[in-house]
Amino acid sequence: MKFIDPRIDFAFKKIFGSEEAKDILINFLESLLGLEGERRIAELTLLDPFLAPRIQDLKSSVLDVKCRDHRGISYIVEMQIQKAAAFLKRIQYNAAKTYVHQIARGDELTIYQFSAMGC
Repeated sequence: MKFIDPRIDFAFKKIFGSEEAKDILINFLESLLGLEGERRIAELTLLDPFLAPRIQDLKSSVLDVKCRDHRGISYIVEMQIQKAAAFLKRIQYNAAKTYVHQIARGDELTIYQFSAMGC
């Protein structure tokens, strides 16, 4: 029996970005980021992966998986099979954009963990 490669975009989004598989995503994030005790993810909400620009003429982005936990912390999960010179820059851009989209005027600015893993 042949299986689809989970690194392929469609399969990756099905495994990690669907309501039916939220437990898999939670376990993946907790393992990868070392979330234990109070930092564990009790609940996860899948979010629209489309990041529209806030200023006209800026670039829009479509993420593989975007979610938020019960504490309000957002996570971006991206898979890249082929080596792309600009991949790290794209991750940084999308992380910054996600951060900006979740803060409002007057909010206290908090620095969050940024993790990137190459396979």
